[in-house]
Amino acid sequence: MITIGLLLLRLTVGLIFLLHGAQKLFSVFGGHGLAATTQLINTLGLHPAKWWATIAAWGEFVGGLLLVLGLFSPLAALLIVAVMLVAILKVHAGKGFWNSQGGYEYNLVLIALATVLGLVGAGAFSLDALLGLSVLSPTLFLLGLPLLILLGVLVHQPTSAWFQKRWHSSHA
Repeated sequence: MITIGLLLLRLTVGLIFLLHGAQKLFSVFGGHGLAATTQLINTLGLHPAKWWATIAAWGEFVGGLLLVLGLFSPLAALLIVAVMLVAILKVHAGKGFWNSQGGYEYNLVLIALATVLGLVGAGAFSLDALLGLSVLSPTLFLLGLPLLILLGVLVHQPTSAWFQKRWHSSHA
């Protein structure tokens, strides 16, 4: 039963993120595409907005796809945790806990679910299991957590002169 439970959890969370990423990237499923996502990211003060929007959209899409496939599950879980961490920090934290008031309740649930998958692995019905990658799941997930701390720092310093200078010089 645990195997079926992990499959159901992985497919549900994976599809949620795969479809949300597709909305942002390809203007499908009622989404407004990357241009609208870039505008939203700009209002959050994350600059360069197009760069952050692209990272968020691809993070959702790839993280979701990898979870659906059960492939590189620790990476997929880290991508999802990263996107939700930024969503909490930049959108929901100031609105309190409850989702009904725009708070971070739902995002926190998604972080918890992704963390479970990152620590436990994708289960027997996954490409990770087929390829013998399941044994690495907890270690790789835990090793990736410091990168999330770095992401949090970057999110709070998006307009630093250092970051802006490197972005503009590489995209001039």
